[in-house]
Amino acid sequence: MAKLDKLSKVLVCDDSQFDLEFLVAELHSEGFKDVRGVGDPRQVMSLLEQEVFDLVLLDIEMPFIDGVGLTRQIREKFSKIQLPILVVTASDDKNTRNRALSCGANDYLIKPFDRIEMNLRVDNLLMVRNVFKAQQEIERNLEREVKARTSKLDMLIDTGIKMSMVHDRTKLLENILQEGKKFLHCDAATMYLVTEDKSLRFVLRTREDSIPLAEIPLVDMETGLPNEKYVSTYVAIHNAPILIDDVYQETRFDLSGTRKFDAGSNYRTVSMLTVPMSPRNGQVIGVLQFLNALDPVTNAVVPFPPDVFILIEALASQAAVALDNLLLVEAHKDLMENMIKVIATAIDAKSPYTGRHCSRVPELGLILAKVASDVTSGPLADFRFSSEEEWREFRIGAWLHDCGKVTTPEYVIDKATKLETIYNRLHEIRMRFEVLLRDAKIERLSALQKGENPAQVNSRYDARKATLLDDFAFVAECNVGSEAMTDARVERLAQIAQATWLRHFDDRLGLSREEEVRLQSVPVQALPVIERLLDDKPNHRVPRELGEVPDPSFGFRIEIPEHRYNHGEIYNLSIRRGTLTKEERYKIYEHMIFTVIMLEQMGFPKQLKRVIEYATTHHETLNSDGYPRQLGPQDLSIPARILAIADIFEALTAPDRPYKRPSTVSEAVKILFGMKMRGNIDPDLFDLFLTSGAYLRYAEKYLNAEQIDALDITLYLAKGPVAPRPGI
Repeated sequence: MAKLDKLSKVLVCDDSQFDLEFLVAELHSEGFKDVRGVGDPRQVMSLLEQEVFDLVLLDIEMPFIDGVGLTRQIREKFSKIQLPILVVTASDDKNTRNRALSCGANDYLIKPFDRIEMNLRVDNLLMVRNVFKAQQEIERNLEREVKARTSKLDMLIDTGIKMSMVHDRTKLLENILQEGKKFLHCDAATMYLVTEDKSLRFVLRTREDSIPLAEIPLVDMETGLPNEKYVSTYVAIHNAPILIDDVYQETRFDLSGTRKFDAGSNYRTVSMLTVPMSPRNGQVIGVLQFLNALDPVTNAVVPFPPDVFILIEALASQAAVALDNLLLVEAHKDLMENMIKVIATAIDAKSPYTGRHCSRVPELGLILAKVASDVTSGPLADFRFSSEEEWREFRIGAWLHDCGKVTTPEYVIDKATKLETIYNRLHEIRMRFEVLLRDAKIERLSALQKGENPAQVNSRYDARKATLLDDFAFVAECNVGSEAMTDARVERLAQIAQATWLRHFDDRLGLSREEEVRLQSVPVQALPVIERLLDDKPNHRVPRELGEVPDPSFGFRIEIPEHRYNHGEIYNLSIRRGTLTKEERYKIYEHMIFTVIMLEQMGFPKQLKRVIEYATTHHETLNSDGYPRQLGPQDLSIPARILAIADIFEALTAPDRPYKRPSTVSEAVKILFGMKMRGNIDPDLFDLFLTSGAYLRYAEKYLNAEQIDALDITLYLAKGPVAPRPGI
């Protein structure tokens, strides 16, 4: 047994005098000096309360109170590790032993005793008790040490709190270095960070000396071995601190750089403490180097005291965790913004008809938001983005303002003609005209063959051909959508549609499943079939499924057409203005519905809670006739109004839309002015857009030179309604 065991104090309780004397004598023979034996179990608790014992041996079968009951009483005051109990029994009954163990006994011993077994069991239990005593001693030492370092720990905690509250990288680095310098009461400090190229880069010094641009490689380029000759690289490589009492007496490391620095700056480095900055994963991300510890009384340079060694490592670890967390947060922010930009870029790339709209609107929005934030008087004086988080929130909202367009079919966005779907269906109609012209040729030849008057036959054919050519030219002109469809034009279209042609081939072959479903309600006709030249067939109407109606809880206020699409030929060619049917126009509007639904499901954190508002209100107007919710001025914040102007101006002036000529600056401003006068956009922001030169800064960066024409902004200022002011 260990020497400490011999000093252990043992209490033996057995009502058998013989067994009691045997146990006491045996323990004495093993070298235990302090063994107390009692025959009455009623004395045990009072002895334990008066004196400190390391081990208790109890007989199970005793008068007044048996060993099991006494064990239960002891355990009410002493834990198993605090006071081990070895029960002694003459019974070989497992239930009795198990009952004692379940009541708190640590082990048991069966009579008659085997000396070796008894000694081994006593040793094992005393080992448990000694561990407890050692732990108690450690705790007492720690308590003393904690009390001695209370002030240092308070400073450490305060420093940790300060670092956790800093969200700017530069400020955090400065805070780390200054707090470490103050904590160690030293004269100077330097920070290095590990680069992606596995080198140490100087990033900060507390003194006003210039920071070296050269980096220190962690791997020797010639040998490929770790570069351990410098203190800073050794610490970074081995994740271990180095303490040097006198730099000029140090021989383990190359300190020529420090000495050279001293010579050039009239400074003398004496003591040095270098510690790694290592966060949770153990990978060193930087090194802190503190120079010249100062005596708190005399302010003389002294070695760094060993008692702060552990605490400064803790400080360095705190700093590393704070920096690592900040870098992680910044990386997550960058990742999120980059993903959002990827989405916006993908939407822009989806169709040449949208060009780079999703990426240019944020640029223009930021230009106008910055000048609005600088306004100090007038209606916009209270608006200001006061933090980077608010700017980021606005920026993300701007980038996401059209994210719902991922759901809009490309052929709807790009619909350049009225009959265009996946392709321009005018080609089908032209082929029908070809069929009618060929029928006219056949009729002419047949009439001539029958001997009819050639002059009359040819005249009839020429008139029919001219009519077909003229009618097709008219249909083609209607298809382009460049002219408004008057009642007369719609009526002529209906007359042309009455012409018929003969179809000989089955129109139910080679269809998609969706087309087959739409034809199920249409009766099958025996071939050949007479068809109208232009027609609106039942299968042209694509039904709207129940799941395509948005949830009313979102508060959308857009009229939803009965059908998802209507590809009827007369229906499409009769569109009064433009190329879109009301179903397709709703599909365009629907991108805002999906923008709302998609963003509502993203679960933005608190600091980005207004992203949804910014991204989903740029089609709303101050006179409440916008979409998708017909919001009013009380619902539209200044940032939302800014993005509305940016969205319109970009769309008007975009130089890369294949379907239209881009507006010049003056043309776009005139259109915006009209919207201002009608109460669609914020007049104060529109005026600021002009007077601040925001429109021109954007134009010079993104528009073609010929679009930037002369503009007299005085023609458009201070006219129109006063803007109802929203919450900022």
